[in-house]
Order: sequence, then structure tokens, then C-alpha cells
Amino acid sequence: MAYYICSSCSYGAASWIGKCPGCGEWNTLQQKKEESQIVRKKSTPTQFSPLKKIDKTKSNRQSMGMFEFDRVLGGGLTPGEVVLLSGEPGIGKSTLLLQIIQNGTAIYVSGEESLNQVQHRAERLHAKIEHILFSDESNIDHILSGVEAQKKAQLVILDSIQTLYTEDVETPPGSINQIKEVMNRVIPFAKKSGIPFLVIGHVTKDGDLAGPKTLEHMVDCVLSLEGDASSPFRILRSSKNRFGSVDEIGVFEMKEDGLAQVNSATALLEESSKKEVGKAIVGICEGNRPMFLEVQALAVPTTLSIPRRVAKGIDFNRVQLLIAIAKKYLNLKLDSYDIYFNVVGGIRITSPLADVGIIAALYSSVLSKIVKTNQVFIGEVGLLGEIRSGYLGKKTSTEAKRLGLTPLDQTHLSSIKELQKVIVSS
Repeated sequence: MAYYICSSCSYGAASWIGKCPGCGEWNTLQQKKEESQIVRKKSTPTQFSPLKKIDKTKSNRQSMGMFEFDRVLGGGLTPGEVVLLSGEPGIGKSTLLLQIIQNGTAIYVSGEESLNQVQHRAERLHAKIEHILFSDESNIDHILSGVEAQKKAQLVILDSIQTLYTEDVETPPGSINQIKEVMNRVIPFAKKSGIPFLVIGHVTKDGDLAGPKTLEHMVDCVLSLEGDASSPFRILRSSKNRFGSVDEIGVFEMKEDGLAQVNSATALLEESSKKEVGKAIVGICEGNRPMFLEVQALAVPTTLSIPRRVAKGIDFNRVQLLIAIAKKYLNLKLDSYDIYFNVVGGIRITSPLADVGIIAALYSSVLSKIVKTNQVFIGEVGLLGEIRSGYLGKKTSTEAKRLGLTPLDQTHLSSIKELQKVIVSS
């Protein structure tokens, strides 16, 4: 008896169907022959070992030689760890990984670039590549056999998983079945050998990691490199980390010779102290790291029946919510304005601590009032107009004071209504 399996999502059907009900792809169901009899071998009992207390005085982490990268990992790579790095095309994934393999023997496998291309990129980055072993092989079984033969390998980079395949799966490279099977072979090999793997994964047009969502559950750590193509700044985040916290981020700046680490919390602020209408400095905490960004707002009379709302670097639904709060508690007639928001530096704000600053920038633009350039707005705004900061807000305020800025948080503003006095007095 024959049955049909989708090559993209493994959906099963008793008969051939043109369009797969599971993933919606066309002509992906392939005929399989059912095995009439399965011979089961006698299983060998599993040997269990007792857990031992970890000696915290001895660190078994492998530093990547770049503090911002190690920070996100939790201090470095652990033996046998598998890390999945994703990001938009051209964001700098390959550049970042080529920069961090400066120490020890590393194996770089690229299914997208030739040896000459990688050498040219390394030359541009002024990276030392004498200790790097390169291959453009795409067969994962051949790659793992080669890694096993290299006894001194301390790190393996696979660029990228969408280009790798195994002959045991009939679908082409990049398909869901191939990606799952490739990762199913990489992970056991890494655990057994103790060699950490850094695997690059592409993202889809929707911004999701290409391949099944189960891929993220399989690996030990999932990193994403974010940033706007028009901005030189990049943010490295962790959405999953079995050996560290997901509350840390790494900040980088793209330059001619690669990604440079950004250590200053005010690095994303413009050095100009020019006073202008419609801008405010916000203090946020990305993970456990305080950062200070400039938010710009532009409110202009609209000619449309439904006013336009545009937000770059801020969640659109959050913007709609804050506009509604500003209309009610600040008595702003915003229905006759087109409103635009932008976060300078191409950074996307996810922290609610930026709420007060966003409303302050909007209020400044509507009433043409200037906010002092040394004031930092820190706080989350509730539906009743109250301002909350919490532990992260206090931490951000402390950092602002240390940098010579004037924080305006819950201790200075208890309600959004008090924002009027602060901006008018500016």
C-alpha cells in the first residue's frame, strides 16, 4: 500500500493532492511505499551516570574574544553547544562570525561562498585566518566526518543551514525535511564530541526563522541580529539560551572594517545639543542593559478623513494606545493630525519604559514646545494615565544620573498630566 508525504511539512495523505493541506504548497506530496514488516532488534539497556556537583571555580566556557558577543551567550560557548544565529540578508551575520573566530582552531563551512570570497571578506575585516580551516562542502555527513578527523577543532561554523543536505532525504536543500534532518545530525555530534557549533539560519519575508519552529526548540541557543539597513547599528538578542540569560543584548556598529563593539549607553544619541521641536530622549532597559535613545515625533494637519499614523522603530499598536492616552489626559486634538514617529539610529524599541518619552515628543510637536536636551524620560504609561517604572526604571534612572543626564521618572512624574508642566517650563 502506498501513501503520500509532503516534502515541505511532512503532512501525510492516503492519496495524492495537488495542494498540501498542511503548508499550502503545490505539488509537494511524494509517494512512499509502506513497509509491510518492521524487524525490531533487541534494545541495549541505557547506562545512566550520576550527576556531579559543578565546580564553579572552574569555567568551562569558551570565550569568543568579543565581549558583546560573550555577554549575550552568558559568558561564552559551552562544550557541545549548538547556537542558531538568524537575521535579515546582509545584516552582518557572516561578518560577525568571521570576526569572533580569532582564537583557537576553527572550521568554517560555507555553502554560499567560495574560498576566495571568504578570503576577500577576511582581508577587508583585517581578520586573522591562518588558524581557520575552510570548506565549501554541502553534504552534512561528509562535513561531520571531516570535523571528526580534525582532532584539534574547537569551533565549527555552518553558513548556512539552508544550503546543507543529506542524501538520506530526497527533498532539495533548504526544505523543511532537509533542515530538520541536518540539525538532527549536528546536535548529537556536537554533544558527543564536545565541539560547539554556530549555525546561521535565514529568515523569511515575515521576519520568522526559515524552517520549522521546532528547529528553535532543538538547539541550545537562538540569537538574532537586528538592525535597519539604513543604520550602522546592530542589536544581537537571544530569544532562547539554555546556558545563560535571555536578558542581555549586544550592541554593534557596522563600519568599513566590520562590526565594532558599542559599550556606551549613549552611543546611539546624536552629539548635537541643538534644541528642536518634536524630539525627546528616552531611557529604556534592553534586558539588563540601560540604553538611551532619541525619539522623534511629527504631527502635521491632515487632509485625510482618517488621519495617518506611521511608526518606525516602535510597535504600531503601542503607538495607537499612547495616542489615545494623550488625547484623553493631555486634551490634545489629535484627530486632525497625521502623526509620524521615528527612533533615531534604526533601533526598534520593545521596552514600555519609552512610553513617557514617546508622548513627550508628540506633545512637543503638537504644541511646538522644546524639551531640554539633557532630560531623559523613563516610565511606562497605564491606561489611566499613571506612570510606572519599577526596578528596571530605577536602574535606568541611576545610569542616567551617572552619565550627567536628568531623569524624569515615577519619582518626578506620577501622572501623564504632569508632563505639561515639565515641557512648558522647558
